[in-house]
Amino acid sequence: MSPSVWFSKQRVASTVILLAVFMTNLDLWIVNVALPAMGSSFAASSGRAATLGSLSWVLNAYAIVLAALLVVAGRMGDRVGQRPVFLTGVTVFTLASLACALAPDLGTLVAARALQAAGAAAQLPTSLALLLASVPAERRTRATRNWAAIGGLAAATGPVAGGLLVQVDWRWVFVINVPLGIATVAAGLRVLPSTTRTEQGRLPDLTGALLITLAIAALSGGLVQAPEWGWLDARSVTLFVLALLSAAVFVRRSLQHTHPLFELPLLRLPQFGAASAGTFVFGVAFAIMLLSNVLWCQEIWHWSALRTGVAMVPGPALVPVVTLLTARAAQRLGHGPLVTAGGLLFAAGMLWRACFASLDVNYWLDLLPSQVLGGVGVGLTLGTLVAAGVSSLPGHRAATGSALVNSVRQISATVGVALLVAIVGTQVGPAQRQDFRAAWLVAAALSVAAAVVGVRITRTATRTREAAALAPAPAASLTDQRSTA
Repeated sequence: MSPSVWFSKQRVASTVILLAVFMTNLDLWIVNVALPAMGSSFAASSGRAATLGSLSWVLNAYAIVLAALLVVAGRMGDRVGQRPVFLTGVTVFTLASLACALAPDLGTLVAARALQAAGAAAQLPTSLALLLASVPAERRTRATRNWAAIGGLAAATGPVAGGLLVQVDWRWVFVINVPLGIATVAAGLRVLPSTTRTEQGRLPDLTGALLITLAIAALSGGLVQAPEWGWLDARSVTLFVLALLSAAVFVRRSLQHTHPLFELPLLRLPQFGAASAGTFVFGVAFAIMLLSNVLWCQEIWHWSALRTGVAMVPGPALVPVVTLLTARAAQRLGHGPLVTAGGLLFAAGMLWRACFASLDVNYWLDLLPSQVLGGVGVGLTLGTLVAAGVSSLPGHRAATGSALVNSVRQISATVGVALLVAIVGTQVGPAQRQDFRAAWLVAAALSVAAAVVGVRITRTATRTREAAALAPAPAASLTDQRSTA
């Protein structure tokens, strides 16, 4: 095969992989802008109004299952091979998207979203390993950053794409995945590289996957239902206790199991542990921002889904620009300073909304400045945190480690949506104005915490460099000594 043909095949393979990653990440967030339309559609067909609490499970069912299965799929890729697991995931995701589009009621849609998440779980961790195998060694750092940036770009552009599709019908937010999925599988069968199996033996602890699913679902359910039931109601307390016990058993089982779901010792790596913590707190803030802006525009300002999506264009448009412009800065300055700057800018965007949001529509004073600050903040922070974590892992743990980082991202999204519902309530209207302000203040505080994590990452990198500089040089070999003599 000539070098030009090989180079072309590499580029096509990279494009196929990044397209699948974009599609999967986009679907996690594109549904946000369609939630009000879904509620109206199911209310018309059933005769009962759908609350924000019940609709939130369309988002959280996806995020919870995705978080629980990412590591299982990552390990399966290590054992079976990244290529077959990736292609199976795309196939399941495509079929589940069709089921979502045809769902006759909310319960069926939530179940189909869970199946869709299972397909996404097989795609995301294996995609990074396939991408690294598709590019030359000298381009792997850039490829990792592009892979992380695609996720941030898809999350930021979800409302825009959703607004356009909802103008036709909310079901089109799922229909659009079907041709993309078919094209990805068809091209992937021809151009994706065959990777070697790096591990053998048993799959990770599946009981652990059930435990973490139960813990996140119980926590989300408690946060979503507590405003309606009461925070001290027996049902709310039961859910919170169940979440705590499930999480405790999961941690204990992970520490004792020979093949745990989450390799908790990876979190002891200073940079990986810090990046995971930063990914969680920033992910919660990001989820609060995204859904709260959609709800504010559609339920408070009474904008259409399309107008809402168009109004959010400035933020998403800045994400890829900032990511590309800061690629060299990340290599020169390190990941930490970018995370710190991004966290502070995102916090400033949330504080701006808390100060200037008004029931009277004033896009130029209220939403636009917040979108600009938030877009720059996301571009600096989200992809950089993922890259900081993955780049600190041993090479043979790339798929498993990236799965763990992405599990943290999905857990944070679930917590963010549930926390917003807990603060704002299940019915959204002008009366919740102060509740929205409280949610934005919480998001700002979490973003500041992410900025502090950036400082920690910087200090860790500095100590690592200093330790390497102070380490004694290896002793010269006997041959070198004789040559010098």
